[in-house]
Amino acid sequence: MHTELSIEFFPPQTPEGAARLKAERAKLAELNPVFFSVTYGAGGSTQARTFATVKEIAAEGYEAAPHLSCIGSSKAGMRDILAYFKAEGIQRIVALRGDLPSGMADPGELRYANELVEFIRAETGDWFHLEVAAYPEWHPQARSPRDDLQNFA
Repeated sequence: MHTELSIEFFPPQTPEGAARLKAERAKLAELNPVFFSVTYGAGGSTQARTFATVKEIAAEGYEAAPHLSCIGSSKAGMRDILAYFKAEGIQRIVALRGDLPSGMADPGELRYANELVEFIRAETGDWFHLEVAAYPEWHPQARSPRDDLQNFA
């Protein structure tokens, strides 16, 4: 059996955190992950830091995959982000629904990860290698484990 590994980072908030992350990433790279992913805060709250961290990882020669959550976003905003990633040579995305930020009532134009995946494919074809996620149990908003599995598939 062949196991593939990815490693997820939170984007650092300070220059000191960025330096620590770089040192840890060098150690973790010895595990030969397929890619390093970088989280994207609720409603894109860490967007700039996520993008900067992804660019740094890619510049070091590693496969970098930004998380991209769609909840609370517009198609126009997503289109701009995809164009930015494409221009930067990023070819892998972790496509997620994400969590609606506290107090935000509008889920946006793309409400679920499958809608984000369909949008990315419609906009960019096969340019991006897309990763998706699932709950290890079943999604708390699913009616049943079977419904959740069918939706994930």
